[in-house]
Amino acid sequence: MGRAAALLALLAALVPVLVPPAVPEAAVRSLRGSWRLRSANGSVRARGAVPGCVHSALRDRGQDPYYRFNDVMYRWISLDNWTYSRTFKTPFDIRKWQKVNLVFEGVDTVAQILMNNVTLGRTDNMFNRYSFDITSVIKEVNFIEVRFVSAVSYAAEQSRCHKAYSIPPACPPPVQKGECHANFIRKKQCSFSWDWGPSFPTQGIWKDVRIEAYNYYHLIYFSSTSFFEKSASQWSLEIESIFDVVSSKPIAGLVTVDIPKLQTQQTFSVKLQPGEGSIVLLVNINKSSTVEPWWPNGHGKQIGYNMTTTFIMEAGYQIKKFSKAYFRTVELVQEPIPGSPGLSFYFRINGRPIFIKGSNWIPADSFQDRVTYDMLWLLLKSAADANMNALRVWGGGIYEQDEFYDICDELGIMIWQDFMFACALYPTDKNYLESVRAEVSHQVRRLKSHPSIILWSGNNENEAAIANNWFSIPLADRGIYIKDYVMLYVKNIQEIVLTEDKSRPFIASSPTNGLESVKEGWLSQNPYDTHYGDTHFYDYSSDCWNWTVYPKARFASEYGFQSWPSFSTIKKVSSAEDWSYTSNFSLHRQHHEYGNEQMLQQIGYHFRLPQSADPIKKFKDTIYLTQVMQAQCVKTETEFYRFSQSEIINGEGHTMGAMYWQLNDIWQAPSWASLEYGGKWKLLHYFAQNFFAPLLPVAYEDKGVLYIYGVSDLHVDHKLTLRVVVHAWSSLEPVCTLAKEGVIVKAQSAIPIYKESVNDLLERCRNCTRKSCVITFCLVGEAGLQSPMNYHFLSSLKDAVGIEKTQLSASISRQDDLYIFALQTTAIAPFVSLDVGSVKGRFSDNGFLMTEKEKVVVFYPWEPTSVEELEKSLTVTSLVDVV
Repeated sequence: MGRAAALLALLAALVPVLVPPAVPEAAVRSLRGSWRLRSANGSVRARGAVPGCVHSALRDRGQDPYYRFNDVMYRWISLDNWTYSRTFKTPFDIRKWQKVNLVFEGVDTVAQILMNNVTLGRTDNMFNRYSFDITSVIKEVNFIEVRFVSAVSYAAEQSRCHKAYSIPPACPPPVQKGECHANFIRKKQCSFSWDWGPSFPTQGIWKDVRIEAYNYYHLIYFSSTSFFEKSASQWSLEIESIFDVVSSKPIAGLVTVDIPKLQTQQTFSVKLQPGEGSIVLLVNINKSSTVEPWWPNGHGKQIGYNMTTTFIMEAGYQIKKFSKAYFRTVELVQEPIPGSPGLSFYFRINGRPIFIKGSNWIPADSFQDRVTYDMLWLLLKSAADANMNALRVWGGGIYEQDEFYDICDELGIMIWQDFMFACALYPTDKNYLESVRAEVSHQVRRLKSHPSIILWSGNNENEAAIANNWFSIPLADRGIYIKDYVMLYVKNIQEIVLTEDKSRPFIASSPTNGLESVKEGWLSQNPYDTHYGDTHFYDYSSDCWNWTVYPKARFASEYGFQSWPSFSTIKKVSSAEDWSYTSNFSLHRQHHEYGNEQMLQQIGYHFRLPQSADPIKKFKDTIYLTQVMQAQCVKTETEFYRFSQSEIINGEGHTMGAMYWQLNDIWQAPSWASLEYGGKWKLLHYFAQNFFAPLLPVAYEDKGVLYIYGVSDLHVDHKLTLRVVVHAWSSLEPVCTLAKEGVIVKAQSAIPIYKESVNDLLERCRNCTRKSCVITFCLVGEAGLQSPMNYHFLSSLKDAVGIEKTQLSASISRQDDLYIFALQTTAIAPFVSLDVGSVKGRFSDNGFLMTEKEKVVVFYPWEPTSVEELEKSLTVTSLVDVV
């Protein structure tokens, strides 16, 4: 009889004695709910919800912090010190438990924790989990206090104490109306302001807080990560369990892992050491079972398998852990490319190269207690519905809540996960590094089971900040900051990540030159080199329709243009005097230097600026044009990245990722987002649905020649027909039509499928001119396979000849839970925008070029509505309505 079998037999005999069914694994009592809240001098007292923050508690007594100028008016809240307190009865017999802990999943941020007037400890890191032993402190009735210190004062004090050398930047630009020294506190960096967001340095208990009582041992972290052994053609799962072991002696026992659907069950004999004990098990999946891997959106299913892990230890009760096991592999491929200097930079999922299509995620609200599961679902489902397969959780926000990653697992949205460091240099003193190490360990342990996470990245833009000397550091002092950089991201963060998680890649920064940056001592001379790694690119002064200004990079992880959110979104937080592009409100809400002017400049390249004598119409027209401009700019740039995936030109190309900045908004303001605060789709998001389509024809002009590429994310080659239609702006009847049959569009590639000089094309089409005509085109295949309709403008629309004032009408009918908008036009209508105000939902298409008399658009409501409400709220705008 083997040792494991003997132990199993022994335990089988002992279990009835040691594990009476009534013995619970642990006693847990959440302390969520209503707490008392008071300001430092006691002049303000209120009830405050936990989880929550002071701003949210005070919001119930006054206006929304997002209303008009309240971000500045409410600054006093962040500058005061606040105390949360509550009394509670212990819900269990203390004598029955060996250990009782007070656990905070998240404290924001600097606080002293007291229970029954005994100081348990202090917190200084929003991203950490804190557990305090209260075994000797807890009574029948208890009084808890969490005494917060202003994050703004604390950060300033930490900066003052760092006397050896300054750590820039000291303060954000004045246009952001923010607070200083965000880099000296482990807190959501953008809560001190950003170029798209307000300054609300919150204080509060922002996640769950609870009492946990247990005997012998208690499970703190549980994770499973998958690996595929090519040589053996076998999947395995690494299961890691981390316990708090109360016993003074090692505890032996058995762990059984059961995955019924994969006919896999394994039992392990294990031993836990006193203190923090961990068990790492390698479960080999039954080879006779077919494992269906987890695939990104658009590439397959998101399969997860139910798994039960049972711990039966000699000391007593059993712990059963129910979880999902996912199987997927991820590689970040950086290898030489024939005909090009440098290295590739792309992701291979389950052995398949995947073109990354997506955006960048920022916190969904300044106040995390307002971020609900439904809100996360709406935003993430909108990303998936726009054919995105990835998001980058940006390093100036937060490590998102568990539900965020659960939804991404379900929708197939891959996550590029930054650690929370952005656009700054950071201290590396002992206390700071210890706090960061605890943070990184906690977050990796918490998140590594999620198949959606495909990459850990050390920071946002900090390699570039040093390489390009953003903070004007004298050359003689540069060495200090490089040393700090390597200390923080390499010797601390990378070291922990590689220890905790061997299942996915790590890069130190974004943008980075990847392996080339490593070779150059982790700091590349030019992290924006197009021959390596990923690139961030912004240019607001060049004409965005000119594709030659964009870098033919290996991977574009940030790029974008601003626009204003719709009038219905702005209206909620403003008053009538604010409804002008040059009002104090409009200036106040714009946190990016010269942002409002840059938008007008970019619009001016191709459109006429609004001149209406009616100030509100002029404001609405300007908002509309900023959205048209943003959508058209990001479309041009994204299509450039997509058609560059299969070619090398002058050593550049093989672009394998396009993630525009940014997906969502934190408040109602001009920004780079494609989803407004509240989730409403801007025109850019409707465009994204098309420019990220799995099958897409893309056109560009070079030296008077029109090229059309067939871009495909599909897994097989397709024989298709390319349809090209030329319209005169003055007529709904096509001038000429071309059908090129038998076009082979190769799987997961971008290849040229059409080439003709524009002059020849126009001559064939009854002498159309550049100004009088427009080209539309699409790909059509068998069994309903069809790309979106795309278009190519031959001139700026402000110079177009023949665009007529059109009569656009819409009739609305209901079909089950959907609403059908039947549109009619009397002339070609560019950039037709349907807006139903604050009715929540989205259209099947929007911002389109209407070249036919009739078009049907479906409205998907997100909450109950009616035909009457939609008719009352509807406005239909096209370019000819702007005066």
